[in-house]
Amino acid sequence: MRSKPLFVITCVVLLATSFLTAQSVAQKKADIMFSKFSYAKAIPLYEEMLVKDDNAFHALQRLAESYLLLRDFEKSIPYFERFIESRETPSNYYFKYGMALKSIGKEKEALHWLKRYKKLNKNDKRVKQFLKDGNLASVVFNSRERYEVEPVHFNSEYNDFGAIEFNGRIYFSSSRSTKEKANLYEWDNQPWLDIYYIEEDNDAFSGRMSDFGVMPFDDAINSEYHESSLAFSTDYKNDTIIYFTRNNYFQNKTGFYEIKHKEEKLVEKRNNLKIYKAEKVDGNWEVTRNLKLNADHYSTGHPSVNPNRTKLYFASDRPGGYGGTDIYYCDIHPRGGVGKAVNAGPIVNTAGNEMFPFVNNEGKLFFSSDGHVGFGQLDVFATVTNEEDAIVDIINLGKPINSEKDDFAFYSNEDGTKGYISSNRKGGKGGDDIYRFDFTPSLYLEGYVYDAVNDLPLDSVLIQLTKDNGDTFIKETTTDKNGYYRMFVNRNMDYTLSLTRRTHPNKMVDLSTFNLPRTQKKVVRDIYMEPVMDVKVLAGLNKIYFDFDKSNIRPDAARELDKVVNLMLVTYPYMTIKLEAHTDPVGSHQYNDKLSEARAKSTYDYLIKNGISKERILSYKGFGKRRPVNNCKTKWDCPAKVLELNRRTEFPIINILGPESKKALVLNKSK
Repeated sequence: MRSKPLFVITCVVLLATSFLTAQSVAQKKADIMFSKFSYAKAIPLYEEMLVKDDNAFHALQRLAESYLLLRDFEKSIPYFERFIESRETPSNYYFKYGMALKSIGKEKEALHWLKRYKKLNKNDKRVKQFLKDGNLASVVFNSRERYEVEPVHFNSEYNDFGAIEFNGRIYFSSSRSTKEKANLYEWDNQPWLDIYYIEEDNDAFSGRMSDFGVMPFDDAINSEYHESSLAFSTDYKNDTIIYFTRNNYFQNKTGFYEIKHKEEKLVEKRNNLKIYKAEKVDGNWEVTRNLKLNADHYSTGHPSVNPNRTKLYFASDRPGGYGGTDIYYCDIHPRGGVGKAVNAGPIVNTAGNEMFPFVNNEGKLFFSSDGHVGFGQLDVFATVTNEEDAIVDIINLGKPINSEKDDFAFYSNEDGTKGYISSNRKGGKGGDDIYRFDFTPSLYLEGYVYDAVNDLPLDSVLIQLTKDNGDTFIKETTTDKNGYYRMFVNRNMDYTLSLTRRTHPNKMVDLSTFNLPRTQKKVVRDIYMEPVMDVKVLAGLNKIYFDFDKSNIRPDAARELDKVVNLMLVTYPYMTIKLEAHTDPVGSHQYNDKLSEARAKSTYDYLIKNGISKERILSYKGFGKRRPVNNCKTKWDCPAKVLELNRRTEFPIINILGPESKKALVLNKSK
């Protein structure tokens, strides 16, 4: 990235100008060019100093920094190598050298120099970001989201970046020029930036390497200075307006901020960036407002408007931020004014530089940063929000959106499936180029699990995702209190869902993600499970105890029977049952038959008394000791705990279905 106004912002913070008191004429000329950000003119002057051995150490440092600021990291490395080991080298160059090495893929060497920097600058937040447990921090991103990236045909040999779409046109910034003799920007000897457009249907993605059809935007917007980062919006009358970035130039007046260097007797003039508003008046564009967010002594730029046009996002190096340039936002008032700038906070902003905010149609913030851990210098990140829309994390968009170089100016269309980024990655046509991307969003499976009889949601259902007919386990989740589940799945796969719950028999459901539209983000699968025909399991019953030789309902037995009442009144209101009471083998048949009959009657009476209609209990019967659950024939055959298992009350289910649930059960069995 070589001539973008975003570095007119950042250079104010990044440069630490250190003029020597005893300077040669050549050095004075070179340092003046460097202080004016005229790196293209400063480089040959410093090269001349090297040839003449005129303060070569200073010249090497400035050459390395000049190429860093021009974002040409490969060319900076040889100059770093010639002075970096010197005892006189300030430690801040260790960090710069390490990041330059990282940006060209030399991570082992980068780790060495970042560690050296950390030893001398333990509290620098930047190096804490990039070093984790003594190693370079890893880049985390969502590998399920896939981007396919290709250059657009209207890139030029100059800098092209910041493409957006609006009403059938693609707007972008470029340092190409339609003038025969264009003024050159001394940063990199390219023409000053202007805003251009091309019709969207002008074979824009055919791969033809031609700038046919590219037109400059309105002359009222493009000036003799930089213009970039166009954002369309509407005013309170729903008329189209635009926000854009320009150097401090408004109503034919240029504004400068002067910095005096007393020792060098130099006055440095800086023409910082501002955001301007333009609107159509009688069919013509007019720049109508210099936003009150702006100031002469710092830069503000790269506007983006949220979908409902209530907030303006931007980048700025204003005082009070976390690093070089930070992301801010402000309210847009109904009548067009803007509110106070609010910093987006430390989750987004770092000790480095954050810039080029973009808010997509879902309200998610994207931005570029060299302060978060990435693949190279500037990488594109997206925010992660919670249910209250508060930002809780950021995520790197990964390759191929990001590269070892600068990647910035992310933009996507309304459904998020197409868009643009800008990059100075290898293989481009100019310094910065525009790339079009097609996005395949991550796919997730979601749904609710219901009881097939009562249609109530089922919590705590274990859902395992498998493939190969259930032989290969992939992941699992559990339904929440509302029966809801969600998990990410891959496209073009055949899966099996295995559902398990104690109250419902295991269920297997087939799922295929083949032949889904690329834009589809979720698969919805609601599942119904039939309950087990066991009251003890469905109600979660513990053992119902009776005192020896007694049939009255004890308090602990009442608590268990209350579970049966709730099951029959609330959970399954159409359930009909029978009651069966059993005893242990101690005593005669006559004695146990009579005792079990009395216990069955006590249980029946309790259920009727607590709201269960008589019609729903078809019978109650005592079976004495005639149906043991084990081989205990006498009280001497088994331990007491085994013997007492025969003393039990059972509730055989005769029917559980209501008039509607029968239909639901049949339908869901066929699924």
